[in-house]
Amino acid sequence: MAIVLRSLLRLFLSILILSYITEVSSTTITLYNKCTHPVWPGIQPSAGKPVLARGGFKLLPNKAYSLNLPPLWSGRFWGRHGCIFDASGRGHCATGDCGGALYCNGLGGAPPATLAEITLGNDQDFYDVSLVDGYNLAISITPFRGSGKCSYAGCVSDLNLMCPVGLQVRARDNRRVVACKSACFAFNSPRYCCTGSFGNPQSCKPTAYSRIFKAACPKAYSYAYDDPTSIATCTRGSYLVTFCPHHR
Repeated sequence: MAIVLRSLLRLFLSILILSYITEVSSTTITLYNKCTHPVWPGIQPSAGKPVLARGGFKLLPNKAYSLNLPPLWSGRFWGRHGCIFDASGRGHCATGDCGGALYCNGLGGAPPATLAEITLGNDQDFYDVSLVDGYNLAISITPFRGSGKCSYAGCVSDLNLMCPVGLQVRARDNRRVVACKSACFAFNSPRYCCTGSFGNPQSCKPTAYSRIFKAACPKAYSYAYDDPTSIATCTRGSYLVTFCPHHR
């Protein structure tokens, strides 16, 4: 336990030092892999925003990668796993694949994938972890150096262990669950997708499936209109996005 605490302390110190010595006044986001296996983070900017780090890269266990976000940048981060790429960067991932490419270059990840979303503002940043597109890896967002509430957001539980049969994505050998679909993706129903006559907060309410997600991950979006308990804010913060935060 002491070794783990020392390693986390070193990581936070390195993040703080990096963020303070950066000449450009920008937000730092650090991606940290606590999983026991490699993760290939994917990065998709919102429309009109620049692509960062070519949109994806490989991150080994217990390694971190820091980025400076441009002012007013917004976009999403997710983790791909079970990836195989050739020397040209072509291949595939078991979950979160972005068109069979190592570098997503603006493409999003194929659901189901857990999303870390962030929107930088002049006065306040907004961020959340979303299960609206399903779940593949546990993710958390921890703010630091900011002011305001700056609360933690994330899904720490391993939803693959409790995923209902109708939502399961299984490995090729069928031995284990590698991802958990959203009810929208699994059943394509307006009730689950909050579309059509269900396209507003008054008519689109939690379902039995979204309640499973919410009970396991109360600090994450469980369906499209799950705003009150899911979105977090911080002013001029920097952020640590951790994959598999539940691992010691």
